[in-house]
Amino acid sequence: MDVLYFAWVRERIGIPREAVETQAVTVMDLVDELRAREDRYAAAFADITALRVAVDQQLTGFDAPLSGAREVAFFPPMTGG
Repeated sequence: MDVLYFAWVRERIGIPREAVETQAVTVMDLVDELRAREDRYAAAFADITALRVAVDQQLTGFDAPLSGAREVAFFPPMTGG
């Protein structure tokens, strides 16, 4: 699946997107796999309360299932104005 990173998440990881092979069942499982990769991922996902996630362009929670998902995006909360 494609994993996309936006704003400071992208800055900490150093890439905007990557193809990830995963056995993760939920978004949180994917986050745990990514955290275990390298320090830069651990830093980006240190505080998931500061993140939002979308699966196949639909906002969701970290408990969302990944079965059949093609894309997961991580980004900070948006502010309006």
